[in-house]
Amino acid sequence: MYAWLWRHLPGPTAVRVVIALALFVAVVAVLFLWVFPWVEPRLPFTDVTVDESASAAGLGWRL
Repeated sequence: MYAWLWRHLPGPTAVRVVIALALFVAVVAVLFLWVFPWVEPRLPFTDVTVDESASAAGLGWRL
């Protein structure tokens, strides 16, 4: 995939590097600005199924 992208970028090597970096920054920006905020509420980060006091008691720890 990267070779295909590199072959299709216009210009000499220096220009290709600049364009490739710009594309990379654009993809990262799109992910952080739109994709990750859209996905985050749909992920089960707050669905905890283990009780903290029960897990500590099961290991013999005292709280």
